[in-house]
Amino acid sequence: MKFIVRLHAEITIKSKGVRKRYGKVLVNNLKSILRRNEVNAKVIWCWDRIEVIVPEQSSEAHSEFAPKSAEFVSELLQRVPGISWFSRSYELPLPEGEPTDFEPIMAQVLNLWQPTISGRKFAVRVKRKGTHPFRSLDLERYLGGGILKHCEGTRVDLRRPDVEVRVEIDHDTVRVFGDKQQGLGGFPLPTQETVLSLLSGGFDSSVASFQMLRRGARVHFCFFNLGGAQHETGVRQTAYYLWQQYASSHPLKFISVDFAPVVEEILTKIDNGLMGVVLKRQMLRAAEMVADKLHTAAVVTGEALGQVSSQTLSNLSVIDEATNKLVLRPLITMDKQEIINIAQQIGTADFARSMPEYCGVISNKPTVKAQRDVLAEAEQLLDKALLEQVVRQSRVEDVSQIGETTEARVTKLDTVAAVQPEQHEIIDIRSSDEVERKAFNAPNAAVTVRHIPFFKLATAFAELDPNKTYLLYCEKGVMSKLQALYLQEQGYTNVAVYQPSAVAAAE
Repeated sequence: MKFIVRLHAEITIKSKGVRKRYGKVLVNNLKSILRRNEVNAKVIWCWDRIEVIVPEQSSEAHSEFAPKSAEFVSELLQRVPGISWFSRSYELPLPEGEPTDFEPIMAQVLNLWQPTISGRKFAVRVKRKGTHPFRSLDLERYLGGGILKHCEGTRVDLRRPDVEVRVEIDHDTVRVFGDKQQGLGGFPLPTQETVLSLLSGGFDSSVASFQMLRRGARVHFCFFNLGGAQHETGVRQTAYYLWQQYASSHPLKFISVDFAPVVEEILTKIDNGLMGVVLKRQMLRAAEMVADKLHTAAVVTGEALGQVSSQTLSNLSVIDEATNKLVLRPLITMDKQEIINIAQQIGTADFARSMPEYCGVISNKPTVKAQRDVLAEAEQLLDKALLEQVVRQSRVEDVSQIGETTEARVTKLDTVAAVQPEQHEIIDIRSSDEVERKAFNAPNAAVTVRHIPFFKLATAFAELDPNKTYLLYCEKGVMSKLQALYLQEQGYTNVAVYQPSAVAAAE
């Protein structure tokens, strides 16, 4: 099968050299992502398009991977920055003869579209490259007439069609396109400079990180831990998810800074109304130290104008003065609901719902217009060495290795392949959206399957029967192991990980 990939419009209007460079970067990214997901594919740069060719049979001797479905490949392409849209392409040679015989093209169009076009409004769009003995309009009329004849209840609507039947004549090749599927747009990674994103795991910071990834910037994640082990587990999951879904073509870093000592110092030394602003300034100072070590060009935050007291123009101005680094705020004009909607679309909303806003509860009566002289006087009480110490003690790891480090940490956890109904229950910890998209089938009717989303598991597990062993399930296996590890650290011994793939392998 073949996919035709179109570059984002902002790439196509750039100079010839820049367009070519961006296109080649996107080709390399696609090769890396497809191979990482075990898709045996050829990716070809063709200037006005990129062709992704995936063998549908596993008979090729050189292929080390099993064939993948069109839906699987489409899901991968939808998450690669730099792609405007893409479609399946069904190709055939341009029929010869005078006048040209359009019947083979008509047959391919009907074969592809007849099952879905009946009863709907449609338009036929034909584009041509090269010299041909017919006009694009001639082929559009022929195909439109054939569709009206063979597909019941259809009618032509050139302005607002329900379905666009797209055909391209490229010299002596005919391409009949399937559904037009939208990509992420933006620029390929890493065509922009590297940035450091302050990731708290909430709605705002995860969406801001995604926006920078979509724009082609390599994003390292800096996490200031204010909530202990559970908070860090959740944020590590968010970072791993963002990398796996949208940036797996390149390595990213995850930096965890234990900020509890800094918060404790602020709580004991700073006036209540200034605590929020001082905390943000301390975070930017620490982020600058981390950014310098990683050679990043800017710091990214999820702040939006006026959303909370520390995000007024006056407070943002004095917060920025704490660092010499450029501070980027991709969400600055967005409403909270807009941010939540994007988080829902990109898949980070459920992660965010599981994490409290730790920064938002530090001041009871926060100031909305902090004075520079008052701030400077208050911060004289803080120990500069403490900030340097917590940064020096921070932990750095590759985001791609979070799954592997989790594997190493869960060596004491049981991984169960064969479920015993009298001993085990399975807990599907995926989000509701994932469950609706792909249902989980129990290995047999006697096995009980509960659905407890991962963000509710920590509180819900305490109410379960302690005499049963609960097997956590998620599609990739990473999140189930992270959650099992966390529950084990909380003292629960009746938890294990269910891996149905192990059952399939055994069979």
